[in-house]
Amino acid sequence: MKVTIKGQITVPLALRERYGLHPGTEVEFEPEAGGLRVKARKRTRKNATAFDTWLVHAAGSSTAGLSTDKIMAMTRGEG
Repeated sequence: MKVTIKGQITVPLALRERYGLHPGTEVEFEPEAGGLRVKARKRTRKNATAFDTWLVHAAGSSTAGLSTDKIMAMTRGEG
């Protein structure tokens, strides 16, 4: 890999898939003996998006009393 003039690198697809590095994932660089460690930044309340906040509050809030299979059948027009 080479660092571009803008300081960018390309992370190989196999590594992006293995470590869940999707477009928009924030990463951190940590110095260590002999080089740098790159890791995905964990989401916190400080850097959470509005969607992240909504998702936390929405999780488990369904009151429909329907199974996932029944809901999927309904969305497909099968029920």
